[in-house]
Amino acid sequence: MSKSVIKAALLGLGTVGSGVYKVIRNQKNEMMQKLGSELVISKILVRNIEKASKKVDDPSILTTSWEDIINDESIEIVIEVMGGIDPARTYIKEALLAGKHVVSANKDLIAVHGEELYNAAEQTKVDFLFEASVAGGIPIIGPLKQSLAGNYITEVMGIVNGTTNFILTKMSKENMEFKEALALATELGYAEADPTADIEGLDAGRKVAILASTAFNSRVVFSNVYTEGITKISAKDIRYAKEMGCEIKLLGVARNTETGIEAYVCPMLIPANHPLASVNDSYNAVFVHGDAVEDAMFFGRGAGELPTASAVVGDVFEIARNINADSCGRIGCTCYKQLPIKKMEDTTNSYFIRMKVEDRCGVLAELTAVFAKYGVSVSQIIQKGTREEGCAEVVVITARVCEGDIQASMNELKTHDAFLKTSSMIRVYRK
Repeated sequence: MSKSVIKAALLGLGTVGSGVYKVIRNQKNEMMQKLGSELVISKILVRNIEKASKKVDDPSILTTSWEDIINDESIEIVIEVMGGIDPARTYIKEALLAGKHVVSANKDLIAVHGEELYNAAEQTKVDFLFEASVAGGIPIIGPLKQSLAGNYITEVMGIVNGTTNFILTKMSKENMEFKEALALATELGYAEADPTADIEGLDAGRKVAILASTAFNSRVVFSNVYTEGITKISAKDIRYAKEMGCEIKLLGVARNTETGIEAYVCPMLIPANHPLASVNDSYNAVFVHGDAVEDAMFFGRGAGELPTASAVVGDVFEIARNINADSCGRIGCTCYKQLPIKKMEDTTNSYFIRMKVEDRCGVLAELTAVFAKYGVSVSQIIQKGTREEGCAEVVVITARVCEGDIQASMNELKTHDAFLKTSSMIRVYRK
């Protein structure tokens, strides 16, 4: 039987928290039709009540005390948008064990402690949802668990960090160097004052861990994901990629192979005709391959106040419907398998390698001989002169090869007098 009012508490009133408050307020007139109940935010946990009071209609709902929320039996849903590991981890776990449903947007926490929180939710048969933790406003966790549940998913990959995608877009479209594009991203608010988590691939790595766990029904945590950022990508790399019919994107890739799960984040060349190659600026996109659906792509805003709030509120509404239907805890943790996770050196990819060598006869033969020794097949090679006397630039694209073998071949090349420098080494996406 539907309740007339369902009460929720909001933890945090920053960018995302303010967006959640606005979206719920904007939906007020249609809640009864959508949910069968009125959803009310009855408490908001903040650090500074005076500062937060300017953001809400009724400042009396503001509190600085977690006890005001955890001890209030009328609050059935807790919405965590504080971010960080602690105290969010403590608050969520206490809420779940107290029988309160939880919605979170906290990728940092879920990518490391998701299993612990799921176990807490299982104990009290409550819902723990986190759609907004991966790609902002793009629905992907729900579809993987529900709409695509009839598939054996073999790959989930995509662009899941808007900051780096904006930077690479500017480098590609306007021929900017990395530092110049980063400065613009910071100026426009796409990059944080400390952009490390974005530009070094850490943010995307956390999202890949969550996606892989969800898609492959086997636990993957952040420490299982190899991460490599975009700081070494140059405008020259992007120009060469274009010559070869490719774009460079920071991709998060998770594959379910016969020998285990591959999970990594790194800049990759991707063919210009691939749908992800045209995803530009701060947009995100996730590409899914399943045995039944074949290919599906989810595209949209991957961050921001209202796009992220859209995903959070979608989870809140789902829980409200579950409460009214007395069907909470229907879909809990789906990691019922224990699949091995491969080390990066055991994965296979093609590689774009740009290097400087001596400009003399026979150098290319020496290079290819070393590659052949380690089973590295060269599918494309370009040689160009440089302004440095006696030096030539060689660009090689390999066929698919084991990471360990390509690294071994590059280490041997460094011992040859003809080899001067590796300017860049970038993986190439192959389906």
